Amino acid sequence: MASALVLFMTPGLAFFYGGLVRGKNVVNTVMYSFVSMGVVSVVWVLWGYSLAFGEGGPWIGNFDFLGFKDVSSNPEDGAMLFAIFQMMFAIITPALITGAIAERFKFTTYLVFLVAWITFVYAPIAHWVWAGDGWLFEMGALDFAGGTVVHINAGIAAVVAALLVGKRRGVDRGVEPHNVPFVILGAGILWFGWFGFNAGSGLAADGLAISAFLVTNVAAAMALVTWVILGHIHTGKMSAVGAATGAVAGLVAITPASGFVGPMGAIAVGLGAGVLTFYAVRIRHKFGFDDALEVMAVHGIGGIWGALATGIFAVGGIGLIDGDATVLGYNVVAVLATIAYSFIVTFVILKILDVIPGLGLRADEADEDTGLDVSLHGERGYVSDGAD
Repeated sequence: MASALVLFMTPGLAFFYGGLVRGKNVVNTVMYSFVSMGVVSVVWVLWGYSLAFGEGGPWIGNFDFLGFKDVSSNPEDGAMLFAIFQMMFAIITPALITGAIAERFKFTTYLVFLVAWITFVYAPIAHWVWAGDGWLFEMGALDFAGGTVVHINAGIAAVVAALLVGKRRGVDRGVEPHNVPFVILGAGILWFGWFGFNAGSGLAADGLAISAFLVTNVAAAMALVTWVILGHIHTGKMSAVGAATGAVAGLVAITPASGFVGPMGAIAVGLGAGVLTFYAVRIRHKFGFDDALEVMAVHGIGGIWGALATGIFAVGGIGLIDGDATVLGYNVVAVLATIAYSFIVTFVILKILDVIPGLGLRADEADEDTGLDVSLHGERGYVSDGAD
């Protein structure tokens, strides 16, 4: 059930991102997420899972599980179920990156990027953090459900992609979301699916899962309220898109902490996520890169805060509030390592793809002006009102 919930998050992300772009690019934006369900599932079975969770040493797995060889379907050991659960995390992570490159990235190049990024970025970091012989796992860094592996990783990759692909055409003053109900629907699906993401990460239906379920909801709720209030202070309006973005930011931040904090800690995590990501979005507009759908602000900053907050608010004598700074120190190392590795390797992958004949990162100007739905997919999201 948790695996199915996590998979359901990816269509939720498709709606969330799809509603934020212009109508002429909605099919393209939705396809970024939907096609990840296909490509990453295949890569995960063939070699991704083996590289992430094979016993290969501190840095990367081995090839023992290629093609799911020797991954037992016996429910008593849960090996295949765990591999399926982890597949769903791998599917959504690169889809998160696409919010930064929406409305201008070549779709064929994106397909190749999916394969390369899962292989050379996602799998190694997943191994570091979650595999029993991974160096961050052995050190003692805590990431219950993917603050580093999923959110910081995707947020940093998004910055690299946005910088390399360049700004969208004709959007110096931003883009008004073409379908706000899609955004709210997508955020609601994400919130629903996130219970599988976090509560499922305990790998059992027990008290830990119940606690993770509760704190996930509380942090999302607190961040939502914080975003709405801050938005009203600054604009005099209570934005629906802001409420949705705030909820997602809270969900991001509680992800690494969900197995370690209590309800009051979750409120603190949600409050911090709301404040930090709200102002990160406002500050981002002062810089020269076009992170179209605020992936770095929400997932990068939210993930960094969540990783640090885990070390601050973790209960049971292991958090800073309880007088122990050890986990916080380990998580600082995990954050810095994830940032550095994701930035460098994503940069290398995209630079290589940009010079390969027939690929390249950027769609043609004429295609961008027409809209990527028609030019790259031959379909429109809305036949009745054309491409706008």
